[in-house]
Amino acid sequence: MDRKNPIGVFDSGLGGLSVVHTLRKMMPEEDILFFGDSIHNPYGTKTKEEIAKYSMDICRMLESKGAKAIVIACNTATSACVKDLRQIFDLDIIGMEPALKPAASIGSHQRIAVWATKLTLEEKKFAQLMSRYKEDHDIRKIPCMKLVALVENDQLDQQAIVDEVLQEYLEQSDWQNLDSIVLGCTHFVFFKKRLQELTEGKIQIIDGNEGTARHVKELLEEKSLLNSEGGDIVISNSRKDKIDLSKKLLDVLEDLDEI
Repeated sequence: MDRKNPIGVFDSGLGGLSVVHTLRKMMPEEDILFFGDSIHNPYGTKTKEEIAKYSMDICRMLESKGAKAIVIACNTATSACVKDLRQIFDLDIIGMEPALKPAASIGSHQRIAVWATKLTLEEKKFAQLMSRYKEDHDIRKIPCMKLVALVENDQLDQQAIVDEVLQEYLEQSDWQNLDSIVLGCTHFVFFKKRLQELTEGKIQIIDGNEGTARHVKELLEEKSLLNSEGGDIVISNSRKDKIDLSKKLLDVLEDLDEI
């Protein structure tokens, strides 16, 4: 494996671009191959077997293109099949899980809402994660599939619709009696700043992107695979009509950083 090889990243759709953005900020000289599986989006309504098949095919494709590590930028796919993928592929497979640990570490008796897909919240992997913290903290599970559709359907600039959906989930979460909201889906990161505004900065809005990117960097450092002369991002998608939207969403994330 050569350090100049790219990092592969994939998602059930376009939410994983938020992970690409974080990886780029942390490792600006890495080449990144991103694949969005929008034709099968959302994974949260599929069976584990279907998700495993999609993920396997995508990993094979990224491996064939020389990926030196693969990031599953999708909590749902991670829950469904990360263990199986790690047994099959001879390279690092980095998954994602809702960032409960950072939320719980804020203090004792934290009141935490986890926003994620229905499948992520119902999977054994999340149950095991939640079991570590539920005795000491109040954890509420909130399935939020409408947020995925807003990103996939290019509706982020339709503020009234976005706010209506966010307010619906905030009410379900009883947010005024929360300490934090954990964004357990990479699509939801696009709403992070607006959530901070709607909750008036009174609660923490937490996602797992930075922790995932840091873990990728550590793994590459251990194997002397960090690149020092790249920086390209190549975007592909199972729906070619989503390529332009993907590029637009990366620009949206850049703009959000500047606010």
